[in-house]
Amino acid sequence: MAQPNDLLAVLVDADNVSPARIGAVLSEISQYGTASVKRVYGDWTKPNLRSWKDAAADHVIQPIQQFDNTTGKNATDSALIIDAMDLLYTRRFQGFCIVSSDSDFTRLASRIREEGVTVYGFGERKTPEAFRNACDQFTYLEVLEEPDTLDPEAPRERVPGAKLRQDAKLVTTLRTAASHAAGEDGWANLGTVGQLVRKQQPDFDSRNWGYAKLSDLVKAVGLFTVETKPGGMRLKDKKKVAA
Repeated sequence: MAQPNDLLAVLVDADNVSPARIGAVLSEISQYGTASVKRVYGDWTKPNLRSWKDAAADHVIQPIQQFDNTTGKNATDSALIIDAMDLLYTRRFQGFCIVSSDSDFTRLASRIREEGVTVYGFGERKTPEAFRNACDQFTYLEVLEEPDTLDPEAPRERVPGAKLRQDAKLVTTLRTAASHAAGEDGWANLGTVGQLVRKQQPDFDSRNWGYAKLSDLVKAVGLFTVETKPGGMRLKDKKKVAA
């Protein structure tokens, strides 16, 4: 589990991420620890990457120049991977944040995890499943919002409960995790359920359905009894309540 004092290395693939999203990404990353290294990789001679200049300066991200020396070969990916391994071998970091929608980083994520270091992935919904599953946690860029646009009173576009209950994968995932986390009385700690779900499905995020918190999503599904106790929130499958 992430700790506030964890040191993180943030590596961004400029070819696959819009600079307009980086503020929201860094805000999300701040929940997991301190981004002590922030680098963005690209061939800055390309006109389409010019907009990264201001974004990198505003967020104090070090631009790493990598020329495309050979047509058809992604030198940027290779530079990011080499730097990631160099940083990994320093043993300074508790987590790596790989910001890209490119499946080329699948093996990199797996290799970092082999060292017992947490990998947080960030990419668009088009990101291949292999890369998403290679991370400990994967967040879609589409569910993130810039910090200065957040309005707690603003209504979110939420998937209604009836439609959530028709999502077989979601229902099975939640019920399976709740069953594994439940004690003899059938009650399961919500935090434990969330951890189990993430292990099974790294890209699971209540915001994918428009809910800010897992507790909001669970309540909306309507298949669980949810209670708040001194030790935290807990839930119980209504099937077991009726049994």
